[in-house]
Amino acid sequence: MPLENRRDVLIALATDADRLGYEAFCLPETWAYDVTVLLAEAAVKTKHITLGTGILGVWNRSAGTLAMAAATLSTQSGGRFLLGLGASTPQLTEGLHDVSFTAPVAQLRRIVTQVRALLRGGRIPLERVPAARALKLNLPSGPDVPIFLAALADESVRLAGELADGWLPFLYPRSHLAAGRTLLAEGAARRREGTAELIVAPSVPTAVAEDAAVARQGAAWFVAFYLTTMGALYRQSLVRRGFAKEVEAVLAANTPRFTGEVPEAAESLLEELTVFGTPAQARARLARWHAAGADLPVLLLRPQQTPAEIALTLDAFRPMLAAGDGARV
Repeated sequence: MPLENRRDVLIALATDADRLGYEAFCLPETWAYDVTVLLAEAAVKTKHITLGTGILGVWNRSAGTLAMAAATLSTQSGGRFLLGLGASTPQLTEGLHDVSFTAPVAQLRRIVTQVRALLRGGRIPLERVPAARALKLNLPSGPDVPIFLAALADESVRLAGELADGWLPFLYPRSHLAAGRTLLAEGAARRREGTAELIVAPSVPTAVAEDAAVARQGAAWFVAFYLTTMGALYRQSLVRRGFAKEVEAVLAANTPRFTGEVPEAAESLLEELTVFGTPAQARARLARWHAAGADLPVLLLRPQQTPAEIALTLDAFRPMLAAGDGARV
């Protein structure tokens, strides 16, 4: 989570998830730690769990730097690494990295193509300085590093189908996953190397508590935070998918100051975007994501929780892991 800045808690979460049998542990790059360094630490403290970036922005590092980081983490983890990339948001790209957020689909295509070429042992396909001598990584070739692509706009989702191994939607309504799969298939039809079965891995804000009202509060905080403080990107995405009234209700409830509230008029956003409730309720809601077409849902945990609260969340989904239903974090 963007507001989680306790290194020891993040590493402990990775080791606990590894011990409990979760499939993967992903960290988003925000405005705190360099998550590639944290994942390197997690790599030497875990044994089985896949480690991933969920996500690294394509504006923050060059394709060469991204490829070097991915190759290093794949080696460090014994091949347990996946590279999640995305355009991120204008707020973060411009407000922290001082880079103009323009033509995001073109930037995604360029970076993914260049990173993929480098990771496969080839020379980088130069685009901005084509007259230069193209280099390749001075590393022995290893197994392919899976690349997952975050995408919300239709053309970005098609791009994921064309270039990536998985799709990482965030705040993408559960009832629209089937439509997203159609867009992925349209993009996959453009592939030069044949079609592939992409993994759909939505990032799902998750709030679990013994008290259902407390859990709802946690889920509401997620939705309110992203719709009111992270620029217009997520608002516009939801409006395009028919949730304009709900978005307006959330904005009104958090004006003139942030309250973290989602009013009853926007209750459908909680059901469409999050997993929340008591342990049993949370499992039932996560099962709906699987039924809607999520292959590998990523449980996005709340920031600044106590160790007991984190343990409750991890334990809540253990019955699904034991049953092979695939709750992942």
